[in-house]
Amino acid sequence: MIDAYEDPGTPDRRGGWHYLWWLVRRQLGRCTAGALLASVWMVLMAAAPYLMSRAIDDGLVPGHLGTLAWWTVVLFAVGAVNAWLSIMRHRTMTRVRLDANLRTVKVVVGHAVRLGAALSRRAGAGEVVTIGVGDVQTISQALTVVGPGAGAVVVYAFVAGLLLDISTQLAAVVLLGIPVIVLCAGPLTVRLQSAESEYRQRQGILTARIGDLAGGLRVLNGLGGKGLFADAFRQDSQRLRRQGYRVGAVASWMQALGVGLPTLFLAVVTWLAARLTAQGTISIGELVAVYGYASVLVGPVAFFIQMTYDLNRGVVAARRVVRLLHLEPEPDEGTTPAPAEPSTLHDPTSDVRVLPGRLTALVSARPGEAAEVIDRLGRYTPSTATWGGTRLDAIPLAELRARILVADNEAALFAGPLHEVIGASGAPQWGAGLYLFAAPPRGATSHNAPAHATQQPEATPLAQSIHAAAAEDIVQALPDGIHSPIDAEARNLSGGQRQRIRLARALLTDPEVLLAVEPTSALDAHTEATVAQRLRIAREGRTTLVATTSPLVLDRVDTVLYLVDGKLAAAGPHRRLLADQPGYRALVARDADEEVVR
Repeated sequence: MIDAYEDPGTPDRRGGWHYLWWLVRRQLGRCTAGALLASVWMVLMAAAPYLMSRAIDDGLVPGHLGTLAWWTVVLFAVGAVNAWLSIMRHRTMTRVRLDANLRTVKVVVGHAVRLGAALSRRAGAGEVVTIGVGDVQTISQALTVVGPGAGAVVVYAFVAGLLLDISTQLAAVVLLGIPVIVLCAGPLTVRLQSAESEYRQRQGILTARIGDLAGGLRVLNGLGGKGLFADAFRQDSQRLRRQGYRVGAVASWMQALGVGLPTLFLAVVTWLAARLTAQGTISIGELVAVYGYASVLVGPVAFFIQMTYDLNRGVVAARRVVRLLHLEPEPDEGTTPAPAEPSTLHDPTSDVRVLPGRLTALVSARPGEAAEVIDRLGRYTPSTATWGGTRLDAIPLAELRARILVADNEAALFAGPLHEVIGASGAPQWGAGLYLFAAPPRGATSHNAPAHATQQPEATPLAQSIHAAAAEDIVQALPDGIHSPIDAEARNLSGGQRQRIRLARALLTDPEVLLAVEPTSALDAHTEATVAQRLRIAREGRTTLVATTSPLVLDRVDTVLYLVDGKLAAAGPHRRLLADQPGYRALVARDADEEVVR
């Protein structure tokens, strides 16, 4: 199975069928083994009725007890071997499905990373979520065809050959009947594929709307638009439900045919075999064998129909993945080197200028306006922003990302030990600058702590970043300190703790230019004041822009840039703007008597 860190390969993006075949080719040996094991397993299942017929015809004769015992032993041995083959087949096909699942996840995640900031503009959140939640599983399930699918074809031919030795009439019924049964489900598969495609599309749209509602519920409630959007969501949800009923109706008919038609086929074959037995054309043992053969074929026939169902759903899901893989990141045509020395960042759209080596605050009554300015300065949206007079889109993107960091207050936090979540490579050792605020190893006590730990050695970069973000108390409160496991999105931490961990992660990278969006919005006043003071010290001499309306932070910055309607309205020290700008004073001082300029 694919390793978590292994290159998944280059997917075939020509279409859904090509993508599924690419998944098979990437593990051709395992798929071949699965097909071989499934074929032998099904053939031995079909061999059991033959052995039973020999035991009846040759062993149930007076004086042939030894013959009966022999065929019984052979039948038991074949059953035991087949049980082992069944286990190995199941294990192999499970690995095939898991490999396809993980490989698709790696391909999708890798491509999402390559798209970067362009992903949200090229694909809806619902589309990506639907792929991750449902389509990946559907694709992996479709690969079941390479095992039992191949085995079903082999056992079909094997049983047909056995029946030819018994009766040409019975062999003809089997050879012609099974294709007719499979073809009966053909029109339903076309309808299913169409209905499934429309359902998946509507599901993606509705998922995206859920994300939009969750993210903007507070704003919608304040504007009185919650009811309007709730009604629209209810209507979309009902349409999706009706489409789901249509998909379910087609799927139920296919599943009914998958059970009903093979049973009817078994009845027809058994009836014909019984008539031939009554006419003396075939023996009683051969009648038992024919019934066994037909019973064995019920499974492959049902699987042929189920396989068609799974393949059609898999192709629909694969097409969604392929559409995502066809999205291309924004072209990076930059060839001009970035400024060698600290330089001014300028956004002509808002006329914001961020001077090098200074701690600057960006203030706006509309938080979205400040975030848009930061996105332009960080080259996350197309703009004419410049750095040292050079347009950002003329500088290679890799160089920009290495020197300019945009720290969003809702950036993702991955699961893992706390030191890895923050971004430290390796496992920091107990002591060496971390002992001051890290929990000691389990079983350690203060009297057996390393002697050098009490001497307060120079802090490591990790310790410095945690200190600057005022996050020592988080480390101290966790059971294993800096090594404590953190859930995905840090769900086992509070909102303020998550915000400080994000800030510590940004500070650990020590970028030349740090653009932070509301890094203290979830903190209490005391902690916010501490972070503001330590942030100034940690970023001394480095270019830092902080989008905030907190007076505790604004009082400690070098320059405040005040936006009105997305344009720079005033710039200067915080206290001067308080005195000169009524709108600014009303905004940051939360003065109800002043009208906030919007």
